[in-house]
Amino acid sequence: MALLGSAIFLVIAPGTLAVYVPWTFTRWRMAPPLFGFSSLRILGGLMIAAGLPVLLDSFARFAIQGLGTPAPVAPPQRLVVTGLYRYVRNPMISGVVFIVFGEALVLVSRPHALWALFVLCLNLMYIPILEEPMLDQRFGSAYQEYLKHVPRFFPRLRPWNPDDDTDG
Repeated sequence: MALLGSAIFLVIAPGTLAVYVPWTFTRWRMAPPLFGFSSLRILGGLMIAAGLPVLLDSFARFAIQGLGTPAPVAPPQRLVVTGLYRYVRNPMISGVVFIVFGEALVLVSRPHALWALFVLCLNLMYIPILEEPMLDQRFGSAYQEYLKHVPRFFPRLRPWNPDDDTDG
């Protein structure tokens, strides 16, 4: 059920943020290259290619290891601190933001870029104000320990190992 719930939420939330809303701006039609540099399209494609597996891995971990979904109505039963979550606390949002900024570069779309900034700013507010207090309440000391070692948005260079007392 967790896999099905995660798949449904993947279509609803990131699907809306990274597919449906951006599609309404351009219908996926490309504008001429920005400043004549088609290499920016390549950068955008690389950003999409990097963001998609990050997003999918995060969703899979919530279902398989967390036994739940990223949806607040069916949250994970276990705190997920494996995979990319050992480097950064919000890889799912990073993946979505990379995808939408990548789309903006590929399509050369100002509305896309503004949308990506909006999604980023929304999460910069939502995560510390609402999500983190909910996680603290749900997972307590385990989450507090995780907060001490893993940054919110900018990844660590080395993965955090919860079993390593020397990690700082």
